Amino acid sequence: MKSVMEKKVVLVLNRNWQAIDATTPQEAFAAMVTDAASALDVKSRDWMVPVNWSTWRALPVRDGDFSVGTVDGKIRVPTVMVLRSFNRVPMRRLSFSLRGLWERDGGRCQYTGRALRQGEGNIDHVVPRSRGGETSWENCVLSDRKVNQRKADRTPQEAGMRLLGRPTQPPSVPVTFLLKNPYQLPEWAMFLPNETS
Repeated sequence: MKSVMEKKVVLVLNRNWQAIDATTPQEAFAAMVTDAASALDVKSRDWMVPVNWSTWRALPVRDGDFSVGTVDGKIRVPTVMVLRSFNRVPMRRLSFSLRGLWERDGGRCQYTGRALRQGEGNIDHVVPRSRGGETSWENCVLSDRKVNQRKADRTPQEAGMRLLGRPTQPPSVPVTFLLKNPYQLPEWAMFLPNETS
């Protein structure tokens, strides 16, 4: 089991306070010590204060905070940090995988349009691999497992099925839209567009 020092529990913001990454406390502390970043002392949605390393070390550890022990006592782990000089928002493209297809296709079977629950969908090759079909964005779609079994080694036309749309490679998007909040930290929800707080 990973210790908190190895978990990506710190949301990284650029100097414009836009979410660009998640990092470990170890990397966050290193950035703070070198003055490359400040941690955000988040009191509420309306009150967030950037804090340097020397001030951060003196902050009390509150109930529910992650913390690490040092020879001088416990130090609160920041949940959000702001880089001092980096102002870009990197662009990223979804990686090709079942999860990537799920995101691109909105969690819907591309033959029936039905919203799928976790475990109900899989990757369908529009032109089957046995017929030279590639494993690519342009030839793969999210499909209901049962629909995919019925289609088998046939093209959609041969199986009497129609695709909802032509599969394409998803565009690059600001990395902010791809960040997830796996630990459900309320401070992150303020900066992630896909989160509700």
